[in-house]
Amino acid sequence: MTKVTINPGVCGLITRVQAQSEDQIEVKVTVESDCQGVSKLFEAIGDTFDAFEVCLSAPVKNPLYQAAVDYLPGHAACPVLAGIIKCMEAECRLALPRDAGIHFETEESN
Repeated sequence: MTKVTINPGVCGLITRVQAQSEDQIEVKVTVESDCQGVSKLFEAIGDTFDAFEVCLSAPVKNPLYQAAVDYLPGHAACPVLAGIIKCMEAECRLALPRDAGIHFETEESN
């Protein structure tokens, strides 16, 4: 089982994800989110996915991003879906489990 916690930034709406796969093809995810949009998204689309369809597709063809049009329409920069997909791909051995991040640089940090 692979677990991640996603902190999307200023909204502070934390999402916790667990991904589990027996065959590295079908992956089941459990998503607990403080964000109502993310919670409603997974209530609507379910919890079991084809890892190759989700993890190795372009965003416009990705079932999570396609469904997000209806549930997350107002925030294109939200990193939650990418974090969920990273969890799924690490569980299915399609990528190594490594942290990712977005860090703002200021004049003081240079």
